Amino acid sequence: MESGPPPFAQSLAHPLRWQLLQELTRSDRAVRELTERVGVAQNLVSYHLRALRESGLVRAHRSAADGRDTYYAIDLLACERQLRETGAALHPALGLAPAAHARGTRHARHRRRVLFLCTGNSARSQIAEALAVDLSAGAIAAKSAGSHPKPLHPNAVRVMRTRGIDIASNRTKHLDEFVDQRFDVVITLCDRVREVCPPFPSHPELVHWSVPDPAQAGPTDRASYPAFVETAAELETRIRYLLPQLTGRTATTRRSSHAER
Repeated sequence: MESGPPPFAQSLAHPLRWQLLQELTRSDRAVRELTERVGVAQNLVSYHLRALRESGLVRAHRSAADGRDTYYAIDLLACERQLRETGAALHPALGLAPAAHARGTRHARHRRRVLFLCTGNSARSQIAEALAVDLSAGAIAAKSAGSHPKPLHPNAVRVMRTRGIDIASNRTKHLDEFVDQRFDVVITLCDRVREVCPPFPSHPELVHWSVPDPAQAGPTDRASYPAFVETAAELETRIRYLLPQLTGRTATTRRSSHAER
């Protein structure tokens, strides 16, 4: 007996859901932003977002800047997994192996410049900067800054050390230091810094990744360290999927094991 379409195909049966996922592949967005971008009523957007959440393709959490807002983010790993399962359900040969992304042949005319911003430039943006440089094998010129710089968090140093990356000597910087520089993409990692992000004369693409501050996850460095591990893993996933969009190249394969040394 033939079975019906797998869950992934059913989840995207409505064209609006596909459009919403496409919007979320580039930036986390609130419902009101999605409503403006897709041009349909907010209740309809909310209905289809709920369906995407129930299928595990989209996550949501309250904004740290304005608790009345909820940011929606695509779960790229879940999409990849369900896409593989859908292909295999149609024909065994269509089940793609994990991370089997084709390497692009397009070469950028210049090194793409990316600026990562958070409030303190002490954790999230520092981790993202280091990962972007490492995973792109230097193809990305990444920088980071904050709206209210603080000293580099020891857990940020520690979690990157498990990945074989040393950021202990990094300097924290104010975002004003980079306003007049050219960037292709500016990525805000903090809901609060998104609200105060200044205009950039180079008119970069503005992207928001709503990533909670791991330093707020516990009263001590020891207590908050697991949140830093989760933050680094989330940023690594997001950056791995961002790189082909920026450079046409996939992320380099990491040799370190991420185990605590």
